[in-house]
Amino acid sequence: MPEGTLAEAVAEAKKQAPERKFAETVELAINLKDVDLSDPKNRVNEEIALPKGRGKQIKIAVFGAEELKSKVKGSVDYIFGPEDLSTFAEDKKAFKKIADETDFFIAESTLMTTIGKSLGQVLGPRGKIPRPIAPGQDPTNMIAALRRTVRVRSKDKRTFHVPIGTKSMSDSDLAENANAVLKRVISKFEKGTSNIDGVFVKTTMGKAVRMNAGDVK
Repeated sequence: MPEGTLAEAVAEAKKQAPERKFAETVELAINLKDVDLSDPKNRVNEEIALPKGRGKQIKIAVFGAEELKSKVKGSVDYIFGPEDLSTFAEDKKAFKKIADETDFFIAESTLMTTIGKSLGQVLGPRGKIPRPIAPGQDPTNMIAALRRTVRVRSKDKRTFHVPIGTKSMSDSDLAENANAVLKRVISKFEKGTSNIDGVFVKTTMGKAVRMNAGDVK
């Protein structure tokens, strides 16, 4: 397929994807060129709020004392107190399962040092170090923002993948999300689009369709 607009590429990718019995994710595959990714400062490591949201519920966990725990009750998926940190430190296998299932962590700032020492080796490599929140602060806005945020990490690989929503979302909404991701990624490089070797969009089980990075606004 020749390169078209972002929305046209999304539509084609969805058209080529067979119907599945589960909600397929739509993702971008971004290929870089002429970037020295052996130097960590050149790697992409961003969190981007998608303007049209993720299209599905994501999991958020909170570490905090009783006041914070009461504020987030019913609005997050996991709530842990200071007493849970020692338990997880002793049973990292159990915590690894939680870390793999959870998209984002929030923690009271007073607990950050302890979390870093006891659980940093689990959370760090996964890019899931908690967002600190001051004691007494209302985390409602932070939680709402994280619900529509994606993590974009190239590590040392030339090709990396970014979810931009689900197949049930409209072509225009997915295209707007794709635009937001690509705009941020392109802005990270000195040569802009010249450092992008190719961009493809696909569903979880579908075929990849090339996008035109030059369509980013």
